Amino acid sequence: MATGIGSMPGTDPAEAAAIVLGELPEFPHLPELPARGAGADLIGRTAALLVDLAVEVVPSGYRVSARPGRDHRRATDLLRWDVDAFEDALTRAGAAPRLVKTQVAGPWTLAAGVELARGHRVLTDPGATRDFTESLLEGLAAHIRELADRTGAHVVVQFDEPTLPSVLAGALPTASGYGTVDAVPEPEARDLLATVVSAARAMTGQRVIVHCCGPRPPVALLRGTGAGALALDATQLAGAPGSLLDEIGEAWDSGTVFLLGLVPGETPETWPSLYDAASPALRLADRLGFARSMLAERSVPTPTCGLAGASAEWMRRALALTRDLGRAFAEPPEGW
Repeated sequence: MATGIGSMPGTDPAEAAAIVLGELPEFPHLPELPARGAGADLIGRTAALLVDLAVEVVPSGYRVSARPGRDHRRATDLLRWDVDAFEDALTRAGAAPRLVKTQVAGPWTLAAGVELARGHRVLTDPGATRDFTESLLEGLAAHIRELADRTGAHVVVQFDEPTLPSVLAGALPTASGYGTVDAVPEPEARDLLATVVSAARAMTGQRVIVHCCGPRPPVALLRGTGAGALALDATQLAGAPGSLLDEIGEAWDSGTVFLLGLVPGETPETWPSLYDAASPALRLADRLGFARSMLAERSVPTPTCGLAGASAEWMRRALALTRDLGRAFAEPPEGW
């Protein structure tokens, strides 16, 4: 089994859906196409799910608006078109995957990426952060039901938290640009994430994925949310400190599934071979003292992050290579 992280290059949802289903038939994901502009990126797409809350586009990004306007309607339209295109591609391919993955911004990335009326980030207001989280979960429940009804598959939810390390480090700039937002304590960050993970698991009956592709993801914190799967960039772990490797080893040994980012998300100068792409995962298993069969049992290969910045040619090759890695983990080639 293999899957993608989420984003794809281009602007045609029908083409993107057909490629995903063709290359990742066992565990396809609903493609994201941020090249279409505002409303198609991670924050805008997630904002389209909000219930009784709306956003608008301002020069600094997204801001809460009093009522849904043109920007919010565009985001909801884009998401609806993506689901339509995915259903059409399933019908054309005659495909019936058991699992389908959808991706949304996690609560901290969403609260960091949207401004309140006065320009401060939502995460600076605990009450507003809770409101956004509750609204997201209500909209996510409806999205999951629709996707399940229209695909006939079990839906897996992936919460993307690329901003979480900056939230924990207090590294996000304030509205003025002259300071930084106060760091969120780890227990608070974990508890809010645990809330959405628990809710999504109840909605789907499936493992919930939390994705953080930074070089030093907070694995122990993410594991503490109850997430059944963690997605990270395995190519950045070569020089990881022993403490991070211990966290990964403890999570992996306890039954957590790891989505291991192994295939370059952007077009590389030299295209890697199957073994080259697999090497970070093989080294990780060896370094942690696990049998390499663990890769087949508790890992899913992915690109290192989204493919929005890849060429069309590399995007197809990257997904095919990801699929081939899944097969190689299950049936290792001779000499591995």
